[in-house]
Amino acid sequence: MPSKPRLALLVAALLGLTALTACGSSTSDASGEVVLRVGDQTGATQSRLKAAGLLDNLPYKIEWSQFAAAVNLHEALRADAIDIGGANDSPTVTAIAGGSKIKVAAAWSNGGKGTYLLVPKDSPARTVADLKGKRVSPTTRGSVAHFLVIGALKQAGLSDKDVTLNFLAPSEANGAFSTGNIDAWATWSVYAARARGELGARVLSDGAGINSGLNVLSATDKALEDPRKRTAIQDFASRVDKSYAWSKANPDAFDKWYAGFAHQPLEIAAQVRPDETTYRRIPVDAALAAQLQKTYDTWVQQGLFPGGKKLAEYLDSGLDPR
Repeated sequence: MPSKPRLALLVAALLGLTALTACGSSTSDASGEVVLRVGDQTGATQSRLKAAGLLDNLPYKIEWSQFAAAVNLHEALRADAIDIGGANDSPTVTAIAGGSKIKVAAAWSNGGKGTYLLVPKDSPARTVADLKGKRVSPTTRGSVAHFLVIGALKQAGLSDKDVTLNFLAPSEANGAFSTGNIDAWATWSVYAARARGELGARVLSDGAGINSGLNVLSATDKALEDPRKRTAIQDFASRVDKSYAWSKANPDAFDKWYAGFAHQPLEIAAQVRPDETTYRRIPVDAALAAQLQKTYDTWVQQGLFPGGKKLAEYLDSGLDPR
């Protein structure tokens, strides 16, 4: 197994993010200012915080690293290349099952919105049951989209054995979907928005009654044990919460921001607004632990990894607002 520094370099090389190897792992920079290394999927969090004016006058420095998907972000957390990063519960528990030394430090829920099972606009499939025998990409293994595919198939009286699953990175899945090399694609956020906007993709399932809608902020044990970084993480979580409030209170500004960020028309931004603006912060408590455990147990039943972990042990409730 590669050493941590070598693994960090590998992650950076794979993702083309030289910032990962440049930022190091120290608490502060040469001036003594606290440095918080933040992993960000597609750059959405940084962009939204900036649009809301919440990156002004920070009492610490942020070093951002962008990732195409949660699996890549969690690789960086495990490699100690970043301190914190946000993702859905599915890839988070997958990372914990794989031995990542992280804890959930903050959490939000939008009730299960934002992840979609899509088919091309001219697909003959009208229901999930119509996908029997078809090629489906749940994007990456253990992702929220994978969780949706398993749940949607179950609702339709099918299992993952009734379809051919192709696990692809988001960019690869997008290419396969647009060229007809897969029959359906489960994905999230900006990827779903672009497929619907640019390709006219239709929604077979929006995850209702399947997905938890959890977005959790994970932090490495090392960062949480550092008092100065711990304070910075608490402040960062508060700013993320305020950015969700800004999105809900300013629909026109949100649409303008999202259209620019995702390179989509305003009407597509308005279409995804309900998914993105209904997040509310929830306590890091026993109820959250139970939700994470349910997700974990689902993956154990699917054979992704052996069981035995208690997810309550991977929560840090000390950063919740008081």
